[in-house]
Amino acid sequence: MGVMAYPLRYALADLALALSRAAADPAEVRSTAARAAADMIGDGGGVQLLRDDGKYEEISYHHLDNERSEPLARALSRAGQTPDDEYSTTLAASRRPIVLAGESAAALANPELSIQAAVLCPVIVDNTYSGYLILTRHGQEAFFSTPEVELARDIAGELSLAVSSARAQERLRAAEERYRRVLETIPEGVLQLDPAGVATYANEPIGVVLGMPRAELIGVSLRGFLDNVGQKELDRRINECKTGRSTVGATRLMRADGSRRSVRVSMMPVQDENHEFTGVLCMITDTTDHIDARGLKRQLDHLRRLDSLGQLIGGLSHDFNNLMTVVAGSADMILGTAEEGSPHAQLAQDILDAVGTGRTLTHQLLAFGRSEGNRPEVIPIPDLLTDVQALFSRTLGERIGLDLAFGPDVWPVKAERGPLEQALVNLAANARDAMLHGGMVRVTATNEVVEPGQLAAEGAPAGRLVHLVVTDTGQGMEEEVRRRALEPFFTTRPTAAGLGLATTAGIVQNLGGHIELESQPRMGTTVHIYLPAAEQKPGTSGEGQRRTAVIGRVLIVEDQPDVAQLVRRLIEPAGYEIAVATDALMAVTQVASGARPDLLITDVVMPTMTGPELAGALRTHQPDLPVLYMSGYTAASLGPQLSLDENSMLLEKPFTRSTLLGAIRSLCGPQPPVSRK
Repeated sequence: MGVMAYPLRYALADLALALSRAAADPAEVRSTAARAAADMIGDGGGVQLLRDDGKYEEISYHHLDNERSEPLARALSRAGQTPDDEYSTTLAASRRPIVLAGESAAALANPELSIQAAVLCPVIVDNTYSGYLILTRHGQEAFFSTPEVELARDIAGELSLAVSSARAQERLRAAEERYRRVLETIPEGVLQLDPAGVATYANEPIGVVLGMPRAELIGVSLRGFLDNVGQKELDRRINECKTGRSTVGATRLMRADGSRRSVRVSMMPVQDENHEFTGVLCMITDTTDHIDARGLKRQLDHLRRLDSLGQLIGGLSHDFNNLMTVVAGSADMILGTAEEGSPHAQLAQDILDAVGTGRTLTHQLLAFGRSEGNRPEVIPIPDLLTDVQALFSRTLGERIGLDLAFGPDVWPVKAERGPLEQALVNLAANARDAMLHGGMVRVTATNEVVEPGQLAAEGAPAGRLVHLVVTDTGQGMEEEVRRRALEPFFTTRPTAAGLGLATTAGIVQNLGGHIELESQPRMGTTVHIYLPAAEQKPGTSGEGQRRTAVIGRVLIVEDQPDVAQLVRRLIEPAGYEIAVATDALMAVTQVASGARPDLLITDVVMPTMTGPELAGALRTHQPDLPVLYMSGYTAASLGPQLSLDENSMLLEKPFTRSTLLGAIRSLCGPQPPVSRK
């Protein structure tokens, strides 16, 4: 066996490579495995798998003597039968090969086909029995040796991985088709432009707006539908998108028939996997018929449509991220066992890179029209300002300096991080627009104890407050402009939406805070934000102390079986004792009956019971049970469905083994697991 080990390893590697290349065609996967089994072991090899309805499909069978392939395939095929025979039930239960010889082997087919020996190896896909690999021999006194049976098991294992990957890719293609349908069915016109303003994608509604069939729009520059002013405005907006900013504004289009239409255009940047700017995605709304309506109503309707699109895409992203989690996890496992530098390893790395690109795309789509969530957390102000420093720098550009001043003892606040960061970046953007020739922005944070009524505004907070101050050296504001600056849609710039300061004010007020503006012409502007400090329990700071405990038993609850089994496979090698439930009620029953997991890993959105509801039910038996939530949604889009305490975390899909194990260590401590019986 020592001499044969290297050729055998190469043969299995070649088989794995061939199966991965055939993954797009399930019939080719079966045929490739059957031929490999016949060539590597002989005399004949076949693959008999189950269909989605639970019955066997047509067998893929190959014999070294081609003339014998068809009659043996007909005799051995169990197409349309259910797996309730003796061999199928034994394979499903034991998950080990069955070796047949003599009369038992001959009974598999007509006696004249003279099968003298056979091996049946179960094919297990995502921890579920999915059929078998069969090997046959026909010479006198034929038999299969123990090494040959082990080789058959290895071939069946490669087949299992290939079938799992093929099914995941099929589900991925279906999810991509659902994304395409979103863009095709929304009432808004959607146009994707390259950096030069030439259309690379158009949906049906934009063809109606522009008066041209969508197919004829591809390769056509949007400049042809704009006057000189509109063309300059398009260049400016594309340049804004190059810096990573999205823009919203109104313009006039000239249709193919010469008529003019008033439209509102939302533009967001599109980047490739290397984060290089590749163009812009435009959502175009025809406002011609409503041009005389009140401006406030028109703009609010547009925002509502964006919100609806964000909710729809959020739901699809959940399914899409589930699929990408399976693909990424499987590729991660393959990469860990593949020889470095081999084609097998390169293919696995290519899959992981593609999943990373898919996750970036998902987040971009969510950002396109996402509504805010309601998942507050305790945020240390030094951490917040350090995190937004890069966002500030990108927003302000090279001609504007940035100075951050805060002490380590500034009190934390309780807020949702995303909107709070957005509020600060909006202030930076306003400061930038007020300093066209450069300048300086200074941000400070201090603690203040404010007496009731000290802040001269109705409903202003009092007590322990964090005082954030953003000061610029820009052109400043007249008093009348300063008084109205926080009103929605009020702006002194014709190309602006007038939502920056109003959005910031709304976010601050939702947090129970207060905002004030100080400004004079040519003297710059200072924005004061007062936020209630977070209440801290004795002996804690920031988010509180994570529970540090040695864990051994892990309960995985996930309504998608493929994701549940993937999580099992990712953490099992670390030594955890694992139980899996695909139904939340089943998990509640197990714990109520005495099971005591040390960690619960659960999806957030499930049909019978949400993850937080499940955690609450289990914590009636185990109050200190740590919970690691998984979700294809982002934290912000989950909103009030999820409220994290100091003993729980959220892990966004898709994830890999390293990110999953890292989350477990972060939640439960760095100690290794112990096995307890």
